[in-house]
Amino acid sequence: MKSNNTSDQIINCARSLIISGGYNGFSYADIAKVVGVRNATIHHHFPTKSNLVRELIVDYRGEVQLGLAELERNVPEPAEQLRAYIHYWESCIADATAPFCVCALLATQLPVLPEEVAFEVRAHFRTLSAWLTSVLERGVAQGNIRLTTSAKVEAESFMATVHGAMLSARAYDDAKIFGAITHPLLERLL
Repeated sequence: MKSNNTSDQIINCARSLIISGGYNGFSYADIAKVVGVRNATIHHHFPTKSNLVRELIVDYRGEVQLGLAELERNVPEPAEQLRAYIHYWESCIADATAPFCVCALLATQLPVLPEEVAFEVRAHFRTLSAWLTSVLERGVAQGNIRLTTSAKVEAESFMATVHGAMLSARAYDDAKIFGAITHPLLERLL
C-alpha cells in the first residue's frame, strides 16, 4: 500500500465505491468529491483507474492473508477456523462494515476488467482456495471434518457458497440470508 495518507484515503474510497457500484460504477471525480482532492491529485498517485484498482486489490489480498494467518495462530482447530471464517463474513454483512468481498464482486466483472486487475482477482481466489483446501485436509486428518469429494473440490464449493450467500444477502437486502445459506454448509462438513 502507498504510505501517503491521501493514497490510503483514495484507495479506501475506491473500495467503498466498488463494493456499492462495481468497477465501472465510479470515476476519479467521484473519489475527488468524497476525499476532498482534485482529480489531478488522484492521477498523481494512481495514473489510471486500473493502477488504482490493482493497488486496491493488492492491499486487499495482503489484508486477507494477514487475517488468515491470524486465524491460523488464534484458532488451531480446522473446524473452528471454518466457523470463524463464516462468522467473520456474517458479522461484516450484518453491520455493513464489509458487506461484500471486493474480489468476489470484481470476479463477476472479469470480462470487462483490465488484465492487471483480473490477474489480482484470480490470485485472490487461488490463495483463498489453497487455504480452504489446507483447512479441510487438516480437518479430515483430525477426524473433525467429513468430505464427500476431494478437499480441493470441497474448498471451491465452500468458497462459491460463501460468495453466493453474499450475493443472496445483497439481493434480498437481508443479512440473515447469509447465515441461512452458510450454516447448513458448516453442518454438512462438520
